[in-house]
Amino acid sequence: MSQDLLDTPLMGLAIRDEVIPWTVRHAVEGVQIFGGIGSGKTSGSGRTLALKYLNAGFGGLVLTVKPDEKNLWEEYCKETGRSDDLLIVEPGHKNVFNFLEYESSQADGNSITGNVVDVLKTVMKADEEKGGGGGDDAFWDNALDMLIFHIIDLCKLAYGNITLRQMYDIVQSLPKQEEGYAGRLATPKNKDLNAFSKAFETAQIKVNKLTDEWEDAQTVERLQELNANNSYDEAVQTEIEDVRMLKLVDQFFMENLMTLHEKTRSIIDFSFSGFLFRFLRDPVYSLFGSQASTFTPEDSLKGKIILINLPVKVYQKIGRDCQIMFKYIWQRAMEKRSINADSLPVFLWADEAQNFLHEHDTHYQATARSSRIATVYISQNLPNYMANMGGAKSDFKVKSFLGTLGTKIFHANADIDTNKYASELIGDGNWNTRSTSNTVSGQFSSSQTDSIRIDRLIRPEWFAGLKTGGSGNNFIVEGYMHLQGNTLKENSNYIKINFNQKFTIKTSTP
Repeated sequence: MSQDLLDTPLMGLAIRDEVIPWTVRHAVEGVQIFGGIGSGKTSGSGRTLALKYLNAGFGGLVLTVKPDEKNLWEEYCKETGRSDDLLIVEPGHKNVFNFLEYESSQADGNSITGNVVDVLKTVMKADEEKGGGGGDDAFWDNALDMLIFHIIDLCKLAYGNITLRQMYDIVQSLPKQEEGYAGRLATPKNKDLNAFSKAFETAQIKVNKLTDEWEDAQTVERLQELNANNSYDEAVQTEIEDVRMLKLVDQFFMENLMTLHEKTRSIIDFSFSGFLFRFLRDPVYSLFGSQASTFTPEDSLKGKIILINLPVKVYQKIGRDCQIMFKYIWQRAMEKRSINADSLPVFLWADEAQNFLHEHDTHYQATARSSRIATVYISQNLPNYMANMGGAKSDFKVKSFLGTLGTKIFHANADIDTNKYASELIGDGNWNTRSTSNTVSGQFSSSQTDSIRIDRLIRPEWFAGLKTGGSGNNFIVEGYMHLQGNTLKENSNYIKINFNQKFTIKTSTP
């Protein structure tokens, strides 16, 4: 990004008789907005930033919790002349994204499996973190990883692609100890084979063909040497990747998974099948798994604002899962893009952001500036984040994550932890105090003493009294803005700022 673009003002911060610019540089360093219910965080600072970003030509991704957020962004885009750039993903709409198709197109054959597993596990672990359990047990984590890896590899070997339906059917029909290994014994004409056996048999036929072709290409002398040295199988597996992959699949299901205790095995199987089941139900399946994609995350780089209208308040867990999945895929895509001097930032927008956190957020936000991702997370308070980043050391996880967001805005709040955090973040200052003492002993005398004490610049209890907008406050929403590493004036890193809920913007050409 060019120096000029980084320093382009998005809005001005009025400090006495001076206006300090809040720039694109600040935007790509990330923004966290806190405010209690009715504080005006969405209609005040949130609305102002949204209009500024849209007017600057940013593309982006919007995640939704409440049903009215779609209408809100339609209004924002209309006001800034960006209605044609709003791409809404919702049931019954033409916009669909096949995430397995997309991930398969983003990598070569060797890394497709890893990419898909990474996406699926990120969503699954986000559930574990919210629940405060499961994420720290290495056995269950590794066992689930291996199951997903080998099911995906089996799909690729048998069918050349990966679908949600294939994975679900296979995991539902995995062989058990008492049933034997049907895949090894089945014949091509057996139409009653279950999904696992069909996939394994199809893969075996393809691998046998590859082996025959390889053998035909060898000299008689080499084949004799390999057989004499008992190294034929090793050579085939070394030189034909699919043979080696099928061998690993065979070993996992026959020698590892099948021999697990029934209770342990059922927990692992059900963890994955239960997750896939939710994605196979409409409207999710129609939007993310059954059709060819009509858009990709990269459309944000062309100025599109992708809004996932599966609000958590309506679609609950599956709405959250789908949005976390797309968010993670989108973040990776934005980090891979080529940067040049003319590239505009893109924004990631999440109101009630605690619903959409995943384990990679801190890592991605740490590099968001160089990737020009202008993150805006809005939440009521710190406990919301801690509740959704459960498990061990949640306090440290939240504080580490918040440390990657350079601008923080604190609106009216009744939460003690959030107000204390804001007060400590802004820091201490020197306060001049004067005390007076009077003495009456024969005659009256009075003396004054000046002293300096150190105290919070903004006391925690002051946040509760900030203006919350509405007609009673002339539609003014007050907040304290803290800028990381920036000196606004007189060595200060914070400012008390007013946001006008009636603020309008003149459209401009980016």
